[in-house]
Amino acid sequence: MSVIAAIAVIALLVAVHEAGHFLAARWQGIRVNRFALGFGPVLWKYQGPETEYSLRAIPLGGFVGFPDDDPDSAIAPDDPNLLKNRPILDRAIVISAGVIANLIFAYLVFVVQFATVGIPETFNPQPGILVPQIITETSPAARAGIRAGDLLTAVNGKPLGTGSTVIPEFVQVIKDNPNRPVQITLQRGSRQLTLTVTPELGAEGKAVIGVQLQPNGNFGYRRPRHLLEIFALAAQEFQDMVMRTLRGFLMLATNFKEMASQVAGPVKIVEQGAGLAQSSLAMLFPFTAIISINLAIINILPLPALDGGQLAFLLVEALRGRPLPERLQENVMQTGLVLLLGLGVFLIVRDTSQLEIFQHLRP
Repeated sequence: MSVIAAIAVIALLVAVHEAGHFLAARWQGIRVNRFALGFGPVLWKYQGPETEYSLRAIPLGGFVGFPDDDPDSAIAPDDPNLLKNRPILDRAIVISAGVIANLIFAYLVFVVQFATVGIPETFNPQPGILVPQIITETSPAARAGIRAGDLLTAVNGKPLGTGSTVIPEFVQVIKDNPNRPVQITLQRGSRQLTLTVTPELGAEGKAVIGVQLQPNGNFGYRRPRHLLEIFALAAQEFQDMVMRTLRGFLMLATNFKEMASQVAGPVKIVEQGAGLAQSSLAMLFPFTAIISINLAIINILPLPALDGGQLAFLLVEALRGRPLPERLQENVMQTGLVLLLGLGVFLIVRDTSQLEIFQHLRP
């Protein structure tokens, strides 16, 4: 069920993205002839007055189709409501609407989380730091033997106390020791263990060990004091997550060789989401938000076959006063699509081979 929940989250975010394109086009009176969720064989379809709506077998994608791209369309090529015949600004709104929809949705996810689940809070703080979740089975923490549910009590021989500074202080020790061993003392049930973990550079270029951290105490959720607190905290969480994601992409661009192993494909994303859902369904809220933000940022990159690539073509058209030759645009987009599909297949194969079930099959 946790895997199904994670796949459902990804399918929902794809639907939000494509709905952004679709609604932006229909709002401006631009013709749309297809709205599909998923790729591959059609499972269900409905033909509306102008648009065919369909659900397809592979839920990790979707598309909005325009008559401009349909050689069998009966609509006249000079129809003013075809996307290609609209001014640059109208087309830019349609192309960027998917990204905007994902960003707005991410913010609303935090609003719904704080309004329904509540605002996370720790009561009766105790010494130490709890580990509610190991992020991946291949993380430095997992390799060192740290498990979900462990209580960290000391780092490099220094006891971990209580208060709001204990987690930042622990994180700082990890950041200060990239690729250097760190001794961690922990409590596991009635046993006390001392393990050695070697932090590695993470997606933001900072040393990490791959665990979630939580203050030790009675963790729960409190009701928001007022409506303004919900929107304010949601805005803060959204801003922090966007900035962390942008820093991660910047580190990937500037240190690709070191950071390439941190890039996750659909299989890894589903695995991480399933782990969070198994731990607590409430954890699906931040998971949904961060995937939605990542989807938005990836799509706005000026790469062929992505929304950012199409916006780049519009910018060139605005500067030249006329569009680039259609054949050139098609070749660039098709090349980009092949490269993206190749990368997707590589990530799926790599991440599938690293799943726990396959790790256990190795001699």
